Amino acid sequence: MKFEIPEIKKKVHEMIIPIRWGDMDAMGHVNNTVYFRYLETIRIDYFRKIGCLPDPQSQGPVIVNAFCNFYKQFEYPGDVLITMYVSDPGRTTFESWCTMARADQPDVIFAAGGATTIWVDFPLQKAINLPENIRVLVTP
Repeated sequence: MKFEIPEIKKKVHEMIIPIRWGDMDAMGHVNNTVYFRYLETIRIDYFRKIGCLPDPQSQGPVIVNAFCNFYKQFEYPGDVLITMYVSDPGRTTFESWCTMARADQPDVIFAAGGATTIWVDFPLQKAINLPENIRVLVTP
């Protein structure tokens, strides 16, 4: 199954994460759980950049679905180039998509994944409308 990022999307963030020796498993490649850590790292870095980190006393983003498709194995040493896109803003949600390549092979996608983010009022523990400033940032 080939992963495809929606045609209507917006590139919002890019970063490089070094592959650590401890990221590898017994098979000598990056463990599948670490790819989710890479996805989390860019997502949180983007949320911090746009000023929307969760506030337990107020509101913020929560991930309700995350996925990753694996195409090639990352191995140590190296750096992962992750590119993040956003799309499909709804009343309370938006989608994020990421591609992962080696920094020295930026045109070769090793993995791709994404997440559905929902905006939540934490004290009420319920979904609420995306704030307008966030909606503008996640609208392609």
